[in-house]
Amino acid sequence: MEKTLHSLSFGDSRKISSIKNNSIDLILTSPPYPMIQMWDELFSGYSPAIKKALDTSDGPQAFDLIHDELDNVWRESFRVLKNGGFACINIGDATRTIGDTFRLFPNHSRILESCSRAGFEVLPMILWKKSTNAPNKFMGSGMLPAGAYVTLEHEYILILRKNGKRTFSNESEKKRRRESALFWEERNTWFSDIWEIGGARQQIEKADIRKRSAAFPFHLAYRLIAMYSVRGDIVLDPFCGTGTTVYTAMGLCRNSIGIDIDDTILSVFGEDLDLFLGRINGYTEKRILDHWEFVESREAVGGTLRHTNIHYGFPVMTSQEKELILYFIEDYTDLGGNRFQCTYSRKTGFKRSKQEPEQTGWLFPGTGT
Repeated sequence: MEKTLHSLSFGDSRKISSIKNNSIDLILTSPPYPMIQMWDELFSGYSPAIKKALDTSDGPQAFDLIHDELDNVWRESFRVLKNGGFACINIGDATRTIGDTFRLFPNHSRILESCSRAGFEVLPMILWKKSTNAPNKFMGSGMLPAGAYVTLEHEYILILRKNGKRTFSNESEKKRRRESALFWEERNTWFSDIWEIGGARQQIEKADIRKRSAAFPFHLAYRLIAMYSVRGDIVLDPFCGTGTTVYTAMGLCRNSIGIDIDDTILSVFGEDLDLFLGRINGYTEKRILDHWEFVESREAVGGTLRHTNIHYGFPVMTSQEKELILYFIEDYTDLGGNRFQCTYSRKTGFKRSKQEPEQTGWLFPGTGT
């Protein structure tokens, strides 16, 4: 039976002494954004010089000093990552009035510069266009020219890699890679450089914790973990917050480690674990339903799918999808000390239900391990 381990810990990711060199397969994180006011207190605690720069409205100095501290995290990330491993960093630029001057603070370019110095290879990034219902899409002078500013409606997902392509050296590793494949139609959407995904809705009931959380959406984390790791890998989030990365790694049959400097945020993890894991199993099943809809739509216009998945028996576009298999969380165990173990089943033998013409669900005649 497939099992994964997950741990969360309180700590400062500028020095991750508990993690060995070259031991992590994927890093997925979203750090506190420099020059966003809600994080001023946190960053001021890093250094008296940062507090002084913020207190005296020296924005450029504060920006540089804050990033000097985050540079330590990116160096540690490079150290713990395996050769061929990826780091995916969700970051937004900041706009802020400092003194009498309104300006942009380009967090994404500063982090790219730092990670490049640390040794990372910089790969094409993703623009995450966040849905917004704001009726007023202007800043500054409104309708009058020469004094207005465009509205930031996107963030960045920086894609970095350590020391070239990952190698899969034995048949067991190659098999895990083949079984972790994406559907052809997923690959075409997910590997676009522009994503339109709604922001994360905060469901934390404790107001003080909700205020200090800046969670990214589950769908964003799900895509990135599926794209840049394989089943059984270890995923690290050095700014794990309320645990979106850890929850998602559980659902994708990856191991995970979450670290955060705010232990009160970590304390909410597990409160809704049953609900979340049920939903992620539903999302896993939805991937199969969505694939079946793709098959039907393609066949309806005379398209062909020349290959068959060996586990489910449904058509697929490419030979690389023939061994694709999705794992469902069967159960989890709280091991204590913010450590959890998940066990999984492989639901195979799917058949499209024909009992009701409008039904789009699947029947699960059996499970396998």
